[in-house]
Amino acid sequence: MKVLGISGSLNTNGSTAYAVQHALEHLMEKGVTTRYLTVAGRDITPCDGCWACRDAGVCVYGGDDMDEIVDSMRWCDALIVGSPVYFGLLSGPLKIVMDRSLVLRTGDERFEMTGKPGAGIACGGFRNGGQEMTLKCIQTWMLIHNMIVVSDGAPFSHFGATIVDDARSDELGLKTVRNMADHLQAVTARMGVD
Repeated sequence: MKVLGISGSLNTNGSTAYAVQHALEHLMEKGVTTRYLTVAGRDITPCDGCWACRDAGVCVYGGDDMDEIVDSMRWCDALIVGSPVYFGLLSGPLKIVMDRSLVLRTGDERFEMTGKPGAGIACGGFRNGGQEMTLKCIQTWMLIHNMIVVSDGAPFSHFGATIVDDARSDELGLKTVRNMADHLQAVTARMGVD
């Protein structure tokens, strides 16, 4: 099983990066192959809605740092996406990645993420600081890719994993991260992916 984790934060040492890596490390301990990517320090041209990818199957802005992200999304069996909460929603750099991922779902038969399980992590300054709305944005993007959206699973089974303030000291939040990772692995395994 191959799980990709994407941090949508420009802070390479912040809570979002830590939480996504925490999920991946938890999965690695269970024998899962993982890959971590961050939007930080990447040159990714925003999508301008030209729709050239619809016919060509490639983005006109190919050749920038989005190529690695698209290739990794093709590589993975399951996906974890984390974002800090910015004004109650996901980060701008992550939204650019989401927009540019259109190349994975163009044309009648190019829905390359179809059936892949995906889950989200949202990191905010307060327990009710916009994490659920941020998770809904991530989940909406996954649904548009025809993915299977996974919650943080029992005993919580909420929208996904949520972190408050510094992830390193939010034990309840990290528990939701581990539960989400376990649930993602279980759902992926039920699909016959080892």
